[in-house]
Amino acid sequence: MQKTTSAGIPAENKMGTMPVNRLIINMSLPMVISMLVQALYNVVDSVFVVRISQDALTAVSLAFPVQNLMIAVGTGTGVGINSYLSKSLGERKFKEANRSAVNGLFVILLSYFAFAVFGLFFSRAYFTSQTDIPQIIEYGTDYLFYVTVYSFGLFFAITFERLLQATGITIYSMISQTVGAVTNIILDPILIFGLFGFPRLEVAGAAIATIVGQILGMLVGLFFNLAKNKELSLSLRGFRPHLPTIRSIYKVGLPSIIMQSIGSVMTYGMNQILLMFTSTAVSVFGAYFKLQSFIFMPVFGLNNGLIPIIAYNYGARKKDRIIKTIKTGVVIAVSVMFVGLVIFQVLPELLLAMFSASEEAADMAAIGVPALRIISLSFLFAGYNIIASAAFQALGKGMHSLLVSLVRQIFVILPVAYFFAVTIGLNAVWFSFPIAEIFSVALCTFFLKKTYDTCIRDL
Repeated sequence: MQKTTSAGIPAENKMGTMPVNRLIINMSLPMVISMLVQALYNVVDSVFVVRISQDALTAVSLAFPVQNLMIAVGTGTGVGINSYLSKSLGERKFKEANRSAVNGLFVILLSYFAFAVFGLFFSRAYFTSQTDIPQIIEYGTDYLFYVTVYSFGLFFAITFERLLQATGITIYSMISQTVGAVTNIILDPILIFGLFGFPRLEVAGAAIATIVGQILGMLVGLFFNLAKNKELSLSLRGFRPHLPTIRSIYKVGLPSIIMQSIGSVMTYGMNQILLMFTSTAVSVFGAYFKLQSFIFMPVFGLNNGLIPIIAYNYGARKKDRIIKTIKTGVVIAVSVMFVGLVIFQVLPELLLAMFSASEEAADMAAIGVPALRIISLSFLFAGYNIIASAAFQALGKGMHSLLVSLVRQIFVILPVAYFFAVTIGLNAVWFSFPIAEIFSVALCTFFLKKTYDTCIRDL
């Protein structure tokens, strides 16, 4: 049932009435906390895995593009659901909001099936295409099999979280993510090293801990949507796919999926460039991604909180609230990224020590210290670009986000990294990241001006 006024008219959601600064904190803080917990268990996963061997960490790093692709499909579809659902609520079209939620669950189920088939039949082929080191292949095949075949927890956990975010009750989204993350953290050492009578499963244990956490997060998210999300009805009675709704979801969601999937292509390509030097460089790159998640995840949490606010107020035609939300988001994101820049510049040795097997510590430091210091120069630019992308997605301009991501990761990072690799050397490869973010700032600014002129100015 919808909340109603005394006259029986559905009451307006807080996204259209609460003061913007307070609303951003209210919507985003739970997401920031849950994203930080998510970042923590990503790091803990690798910290335990590297205690097996450097090959184990390399295997998990090489599997990352596929995991990132799954997350891209899940979160990209979630962005489409979130944007369409929030806009429908802002327009007071509650039947369309419900239909977008149920059709979103249907398409996410199809996405899971696609990755389960890939993991079942192609996990080994994926690793043999990248390396001929037997131990890395074995570790990686085991890990990838589990995280793909049993990824239904990941896909539905993400979707249930997005439904909670879309209606403004992000505290429950935080709880569901936290349950999954804490479960993973607890199970990691138990299953990897065989504690408390459990068998020693090594890298496969890390994968199993991950999927158990995801499944528990999914179940908690389902419970909160059924028990607490009063603005939606998730009844499947008489369900049939509604193609216009699915098209509306993917109008925004597909560019977001492609945009995030490009990250998998970039990571795969970068791994191949780094393997020209040494597998330790791949481990450093994997460690960087784990570490930068502590900086980027809070900004992504802010991003997730901003999308429904902007989309709702766009549907409600509240121009001033849209503009203030975007400006405040940029200030917060750049501030967070500045803190990250300082940490990466001052403490790279300490950060890398968590990911170094004892026999490889010197090599990790030699490659990793300059890598972290150089790549982190891109952080300030990235904060602005992330919030700009959130605005594009919320306003139905997902193609702008796609083009920015495509230029940054495919047309700048990979070509520049390869050129520097063959002409200068490994340390120069890392400069491709700040160079790419500078390009993205220019492109985001151009698209923001265009989006303002076409979507916001005449509201």
